[in-house]
Amino acid sequence: MDLTAASSASAERRLLVGAVLLPAAAFGLLHLGRDVTLLGRDTLVRMGVLLAGAIVLHLVVRRLAPRADPVLLPLAVLLNGLGLVMVHRIDLGRTPPTSLATSQATWTIVGIVVAVATLVVVRSHRDLTRYHYTIGFVTLVLLLLPLLPVIGQRINGAQLWVDFSRLGVPVGFQPGELAKIGLVIFLAGYLERKRALLSVATNRIGPLMLPETRHLGPVLLASGLSLAIVVFQRDLGSGLLFFGVSVTMLYIATGRIAYVLIGSMTFLLGAVLAWWQFGHVRDRVAIWLDPWSSINDAGWQLAQASFALGTGGLTGTGLGLGRPTDIPFVETDAIFAAIGEELGLLGATALIVVYVLMVARGYRIALNATDQVGSLLAAGLTTVLGLQVFVIIGGVTRLVPFTGITLPFVSYGGSSLVANYILLALLLRVSDDANTERGART
Repeated sequence: MDLTAASSASAERRLLVGAVLLPAAAFGLLHLGRDVTLLGRDTLVRMGVLLAGAIVLHLVVRRLAPRADPVLLPLAVLLNGLGLVMVHRIDLGRTPPTSLATSQATWTIVGIVVAVATLVVVRSHRDLTRYHYTIGFVTLVLLLLPLLPVIGQRINGAQLWVDFSRLGVPVGFQPGELAKIGLVIFLAGYLERKRALLSVATNRIGPLMLPETRHLGPVLLASGLSLAIVVFQRDLGSGLLFFGVSVTMLYIATGRIAYVLIGSMTFLLGAVLAWWQFGHVRDRVAIWLDPWSSINDAGWQLAQASFALGTGGLTGTGLGLGRPTDIPFVETDAIFAAIGEELGLLGATALIVVYVLMVARGYRIALNATDQVGSLLAAGLTTVLGLQVFVIIGGVTRLVPFTGITLPFVSYGGSSLVANYILLALLLRVSDDANTERGART
């Protein structure tokens, strides 16, 4: 779809009004539900951060990517705003009250600044894929960092964090969040260059025809990393995410279903072996199948999340009137359960619809891209977003084993929020490049 700069700016501006007003109204309802008539300085500051961030990003996007998709930014701002509301609500429910929402607002500012920097530095999506091997190496380093002694840190059973405080640097983050984007950039560059070779089948494995093994090396490495994450970092969600992105991009690049079948069989075989050999994998599956048998121990979080969703019913208890703090790590792992409790099935469904719209716009950008790299990059980034939403919501609703993946733009967490704003900026860059090139041809 060819968008003019004026029409894109106008549409985005109108949508941003609603994207800011809805969280503002939710803040007001939350305080009314908690019997607080005045919003308070902290709440007004958080609303101001959201409003100022939306204005700054709108102006920067329309300056640096004037023909970018006008729907993605408002949807991201809406999700970020609702996340601020829910994290603030969780703060109010604790005794004594916590200040996670203040930290989340700070990370919102950081995420917006990083998104602006991404648009400033990356003037064309093709610039990234020129260095895909370097980015692939950095991605591998990021994945290995949490396994290193001294700086590696295990939180809630998963080895996902690095903390440099022991080295005298008060910095900690989750490298896997950035590694997801790095993997997509690497695969987009590699698959674009090897597409012809990967599409030609010369070797037969049973009923399937495959290309030469040496061309599949980096792709097989990506699948192997997925299993390594499950085994060594004890994070099933990230393993599923890395595997899903790798197979999806390979299929989009070649159109060969054989890759999907062989990749799926390989991952399933590895998952079964991991379940057989490692106790933490068996425990995760057992909790998924029957959290009630260990409700006072390992199954407590999932059981409480199920109770919260059941309590919410169709319309929810109302903002500020539920008990989301009964769920351990609710602000990160299970914030969808808190939304389901206080906003009900209708509110939870509305949230899912917002994500569906984001994914649909992302894949539309991939379809409209004028080159293979742009198409693969947009499709991969969108798949990261969609799979992340599926894994965490599926885990809370017991559709898949429960994992600690965050809900994009909504869950509390600086690493996740910054990475998602980078993802948003890259999608906007691909969209603008495609629409600009189409406009130049007409």
